[in-house]
Amino acid sequence: MNATDTRTIADWHAHIYFDAASRDAAWQLRLVIEQRFASELQGGALRLGRFHERPVGPHPMWSFQLGFGDELLAPMLAWLALNHGALDVFMHPNTGNALVDHRDSAVWIGRSHELVLKSLGG
Repeated sequence: MNATDTRTIADWHAHIYFDAASRDAAWQLRLVIEQRFASELQGGALRLGRFHERPVGPHPMWSFQLGFGDELLAPMLAWLALNHGALDVFMHPNTGNALVDHRDSAVWIGRSHELVLKSLGG
């Protein structure tokens, strides 16, 4: 196996999955994230994406996205692992190869879901 240089990682995305039944729990988690990570959001180290009430791209469920760099990887992974409640979280690096990032380099918190990889050329 050839090791890939981690410097190819531009940043990370975490997608919090929900559906109609768990929408309110997802919105509440989003509000908690806004409060807990307010300084990171204001400083631009954390980016909070739109609240999609439909599947988007390769994501088979409704979701909202968090974007962050390496400096927040460990804190976000730890915080989400302990605070995701009944929601599932899909986390992946962004290296410029979306198919590999989503298919081969993902981290799941909670249950995993089958992605719609054809939207990424897979």
